[in-house]
Amino acid sequence: MSYHRKPVTGMAYSSPEEMIFGSAAKPIACGNGVLVGAGEVIPEVNFTLPPMAIREETLPDVRQRFREMVERILTRAVQQGLSALVLELEHLYELTLHPDWGALVTADIKALMEDFEQRYGLRSALRVTVADIRDQQRPPHMRTGELFATMLQAFERCADAGADILSIESTGGKEVNDHALVQGDMEGIAFALGVLAPRDMESLWEAIVDIAHRYKVVPGGDTACGFGNTAMQLAYQGLLPKVLAAVVRLMTVPRSLVAVEMGATGPLKDCGYENPVIKALTGVPISMEGKSSACAHSSPLGNIAAAVCDLWSNETVQDVRLLGGYAPAVFTEILAYDCRLMNTALKQGQGHTLRDLLVLSDHHRDPQALMLDLRVVYEAGKRIVGAGEDHYARTLAMARYATEEIRRAVREGNMTLEQREERWLGMIEDALADLPEDADALRQRADLNYGSLYIPAEYGLST
Repeated sequence: MSYHRKPVTGMAYSSPEEMIFGSAAKPIACGNGVLVGAGEVIPEVNFTLPPMAIREETLPDVRQRFREMVERILTRAVQQGLSALVLELEHLYELTLHPDWGALVTADIKALMEDFEQRYGLRSALRVTVADIRDQQRPPHMRTGELFATMLQAFERCADAGADILSIESTGGKEVNDHALVQGDMEGIAFALGVLAPRDMESLWEAIVDIAHRYKVVPGGDTACGFGNTAMQLAYQGLLPKVLAAVVRLMTVPRSLVAVEMGATGPLKDCGYENPVIKALTGVPISMEGKSSACAHSSPLGNIAAAVCDLWSNETVQDVRLLGGYAPAVFTEILAYDCRLMNTALKQGQGHTLRDLLVLSDHHRDPQALMLDLRVVYEAGKRIVGAGEDHYARTLAMARYATEEIRRAVREGNMTLEQREERWLGMIEDALADLPEDADALRQRADLNYGSLYIPAEYGLST
């Protein structure tokens, strides 16, 4: 079956004030009676193996370790009185490279989840995030070849084995973006995010939505982790300016939005900090991560990320022993506390107060956090609508709007930038002013530096 893109043409909410955690304009049912975005925030627990080899001969040990992790997570969920939760199995590369392995682990986890529902009434849903293995080959083959076929097979096997939600952190355009990002080259970044990435998203998500529909599971969504979160972590290490990471953050919105325009329904995946803008545009429920994902990485978005979440995630944590137990079970408890607070605020009529405090505690501490301010989130959505259907026009609009908002915060005295950051902001503004308005003209310029890094035909481009 063929699925065609349906570009968004308006906002899902009449104002940013309508948006709040636990509530989505288009809630989704998944798994064993789990309703996401229907009035409460639900924990999404992500877990992974400690360092260990994943080979044919170690597969029994790998499966057993996953079963132990999940049983401890579910036990802690019952102890905390949770009525529902989502588990995310985020594939290590080996589980996608060998689709049967990923399917076996999926089936093992699903069996435990069903057992806990029967014994304790614990409703649950399983998200499986297949690894994008296409970038193991450079230049990558995005639409053809053995790696692409294997990746789609992994989706099918996991859907058949018990996955309730299908997701991916896709990497189309990353082969160009990686080089452009470390050079702070807006031309290359704009080409990667505004031309290559959305084209890949259309092709990839047509295939994923088709698989999800055939197996009657939920096509969750994509994330720009390989773009926006890479920039965020490089900025955290002092290797990139924060203002560049902030601009890149908004520039990732149009490419991730394509998944929903192709038929993804949410819940969007946790490491997509672009998700609030997509929720404002489409109303789909979203998973987010923040302070309780410090086990995986640091971010300047610890509180503000929760403002409009529907699932609240720990990102991922290895199965290592802590004083309070194994880490995945411990973080299940931490997420339970977070969600209990948000849900109590909703029940007591204090949801908007808590939401606003989450925003206020972060939004002016870092230009990256400013991009998640609800006023900025909503206006970004309006700018995307105003830019029309063209991917590059949307991406360029996001880049320019991000610099506008950072300038505004500085001008109004709400944010102070270091001298280096101020200088970089000016350089970014100048670079954006110099970019062509037409995607073909941008490609001609970008190809001078990046043409050898990608295969045009793999993005549906002429050579």
